[in-house]
Amino acid sequence: MPPTNSGCLDGIRILDLSRVLAGPYCTQLLGDLGAEVIKIEQPGKGDDTRQWGPPWFHGESAYYLSCNRNKKSVTVNLQSDAGRGLIRQLLKHCEVLVENFKVGAMTKWGLDYETLHGLNPRLIYCAITGYGQTGPLAPRPGYDFIIQAQGGLMSITGEPDGEPSKAGVAVADIVTGLYAHSAILAALLHRERSGEGQFIDIALFDAQISWLANVAMNYLISGEPPQRYGNAHPNIVPYQTFKTADGHLALGVGNDGQFQKLCAQLDLPELAFDGRFQTNANRVKNREILSEPLQKVFRQRATADWVEQLTAAGIPAGPINTVAAALAETQITAREMVVEVMHPSGEPLKFLGPVPKFSATPARIQSPPPLLGQHTEEVLQELLQIDAKQIIRLREQSVI
Repeated sequence: MPPTNSGCLDGIRILDLSRVLAGPYCTQLLGDLGAEVIKIEQPGKGDDTRQWGPPWFHGESAYYLSCNRNKKSVTVNLQSDAGRGLIRQLLKHCEVLVENFKVGAMTKWGLDYETLHGLNPRLIYCAITGYGQTGPLAPRPGYDFIIQAQGGLMSITGEPDGEPSKAGVAVADIVTGLYAHSAILAALLHRERSGEGQFIDIALFDAQISWLANVAMNYLISGEPPQRYGNAHPNIVPYQTFKTADGHLALGVGNDGQFQKLCAQLDLPELAFDGRFQTNANRVKNREILSEPLQKVFRQRATADWVEQLTAAGIPAGPINTVAAALAETQITAREMVVEVMHPSGEPLKFLGPVPKFSATPARIQSPPPLLGQHTEEVLQELLQIDAKQIIRLREQSVI
């Protein structure tokens, strides 16, 4: 089937009341799939991340630009009755609401799910919070760094003899955005079948706990607290980094057959027949003994030489790229993972491209992140039939 100009979510309108990263990342992904995303922002200030620089691009922070493409910005003062009235009116024309205020804030404003469900029974309402709508920690705000710490991730990240470390990207926020994105898609499918919307409760803490995956399962099975292994793997050996003549190499030997190939490539055939290393289970037990002879050989040649030789032999290996080197990989160009879009300033701006590649309904960056309030008049006029005089009055009253 040839590709079309339509996205998978064409015709779906989303009201985005979220700020910072988890919520905006979720709605950006939905926008990439063709949904119309209306981002509600505080008049005169906007999303907090607009100020999270440097670096800047024509007054907008790179942080804000990273998660707000394919959206329309509408300024509405949620602290005012009139502003909340506009939100209720807009929701009559929307399929999905995404918000990440603290638990209870939306109820205080009369914008909770039960109230809005009465106005629009087909509404899918996704609330993103730090700890969810229930439980003893529900009232707490959610911050990625704290969630990484409290959710166990930092305890397993870093060198064994070093201090616990967070990931270099706000992974708790990003993973939460991904969960929210997939949950909304599932709810849209359910609504197609039933005609009914529903409430989705997404918590950063839950998302971080789920992301522990096999490490958490190791603990649930063994009862032994997971340890930090640096760049090594708790269950697979050798699956780690090694120093080379000019840097480092990432090596991922996933099975016994690959280990035998590795021994041949390193001219260490005796290791392949050593009972301490013949099975992965034994290699895990004797990881430190095995690491020494491997490291001695890897130091003799450059990283690029090893990567070429090992990958040709079917052994997973790769360089440890900087971000600049990673984005310069020819694979990135081939997969269109860096895309150039024209900014409202008239200058081109590069973005990370959409991940899913659809054969019929391609994901696209159709518009750059909006300027603050760029689409306020357009949206209020088109959806709510508010004329120019009314818009002037709303501005004078600090409603928009």
